Amino acid sequence: MVSPVVPSSGPLTPLGLSDVRLLPGFWGSQPTQTIIDHCYEWMDRVGWIANFAGAPRRGREFSDSEVYKLMEAMAWAGDPRVEELTRVVAAAQEPGGYLNTRWPAARYTDLEWGHELYCYGHLIQAGVARMRVHGEDELAEVVRRAADHVCARFMEGNEVCGHPEIEMALIELHRQTGAERYLEMARRFVERRGGPALADVEFGRAYFQDDLPVRQAEVFRGHAVRALYLACAVVDLAVETGDKDLLETVERQWERTVARRTYLTGGMGSRHSGESFGDDYELPPDRAYNETCAGVASVMLAHRLLLATGDPRYADLIERTLYNVVAAGPALDGHSFFYANPLQVRVAGEVVEGVSPRAEGGLRAPWREVSCCPNNIARTFASLAAYIATGDDRGIQIHQITPATVAHDGLSLRMDTGYPWSGGVTLRVEAAPEAPRRITMRTPAWAGGGVREWERSWRPGDEIHVDLPMRPRWVRPDPRIDGVRGCVAVERGPLVYCAEAPGDAPSLSEIEVSTATLPVERGPDLEVAARRVETERNGWPYGAFAGGAGERLDLGLVPYYRWGNRGPATMRVWLPEAR
Repeated sequence: MVSPVVPSSGPLTPLGLSDVRLLPGFWGSQPTQTIIDHCYEWMDRVGWIANFAGAPRRGREFSDSEVYKLMEAMAWAGDPRVEELTRVVAAAQEPGGYLNTRWPAARYTDLEWGHELYCYGHLIQAGVARMRVHGEDELAEVVRRAADHVCARFMEGNEVCGHPEIEMALIELHRQTGAERYLEMARRFVERRGGPALADVEFGRAYFQDDLPVRQAEVFRGHAVRALYLACAVVDLAVETGDKDLLETVERQWERTVARRTYLTGGMGSRHSGESFGDDYELPPDRAYNETCAGVASVMLAHRLLLATGDPRYADLIERTLYNVVAAGPALDGHSFFYANPLQVRVAGEVVEGVSPRAEGGLRAPWREVSCCPNNIARTFASLAAYIATGDDRGIQIHQITPATVAHDGLSLRMDTGYPWSGGVTLRVEAAPEAPRRITMRTPAWAGGGVREWERSWRPGDEIHVDLPMRPRWVRPDPRIDGVRGCVAVERGPLVYCAEAPGDAPSLSEIEVSTATLPVERGPDLEVAARRVETERNGWPYGAFAGGAGERLDLGLVPYYRWGNRGPATMRVWLPEAR
């Protein structure tokens, strides 16, 4: 199976890159190869690839992992340069399997921050991708040596990595090779966490998810990417060991996190401090961190939960997060990227031509000192076909609506649609067995939810037509989210919209909108009735309100994922509602 996740059991069977082909459309036309090329060129330029050849070391302690993420993307995309990078990486590996360009003289002396095991995780995922696309080769040998080294070094004791990642990688390697030691090593890493197994740090042990054992936690907390990567591993472990209680534990954690700690866009992580989850309903728009990598991790987790349970609510979150976090990460041309994804930017960002030292900044940058996000986007886009549909012994299930061909067990479909710009979907049967088969398609939650089902004997040329309502809609927040109380947002289909103003335009903080009428469609953009609020400026911003309604205007809104592509701008998703 050519897919990032291949569980041994579950109600749904993933359909991989050999079963699903994306056609030109929103996802099939993403600049995947451009992003891969961009990442390769920049990692060569800043010296992260040369680290493996013994050059003076450059980059952060986890920069090896960025090369491995790129290799995974190349493996899924069939980019032959993965073989070149494999040779470079293999030459740096020690005979015993140890491989890290930062810590060879002080290995495993800083498990809290060293990221050695984390880097192995991404190496292993790259190797599994290559095995599934191409078969056994030098990269598979490198990965096995590294994984065996990890098992020999860490099977006994109480040590874990400060950044979860190795756990789900080892489980996927177990699925690929059948070696039980990899599953057992992953199990021990998961069960040790929360003992505690790591030293306390300024952010607290919750930062590492080391404050509580996994089975006792009620919600995701701490560093968002760490928490979500760990949860991915826990789902994988539960599936491979048949531990229903463990799976239900993750489901409960996910439910509370989605209900209380997730942004309208699907973004996760409301605190810049520790790049972490905040408390329940702590979702300020302007201080939202919403790291792009956390969006990728959320999609990875929801995909695993979908396969493990068959529940379409997980596909709903995948859709929301893909369109409004992951797609927002890269610029439309694939040459610059967001790290953080706030829902309000008060001051227009500065154009960065080279390496940005900051994770935030209100404008995409071509590269950053921490550039995990571009490579995560690359590997996600390169394997995205594997997230579209699943199969079972009765037929095919469509989870994400996009132009594609899907084949499973003798049944072949072509999905044509203008989604997310239009709601019409046509499923055309291109091949079918004589026996009856069932076709299902998720109805998005914003369109009423549920699953549409058609079951009968099919013939080539048979068509199914679905029309989803695509009218813009006003959205109000739970009143407990005090950071946006009294505000409204606009959605259309799966897309969240935002107001965007060039850096020299009047402030969006002085705008309020009327919800008396629905937004008007202007091509892919929208327009809403608004007014500028006039207030006295007497040197003190508090006191009795002495202003009033000012100029009326039509406020343009753009899809959130497209904001920032026209240069420095201010932006806000949540707009104060006129009373």
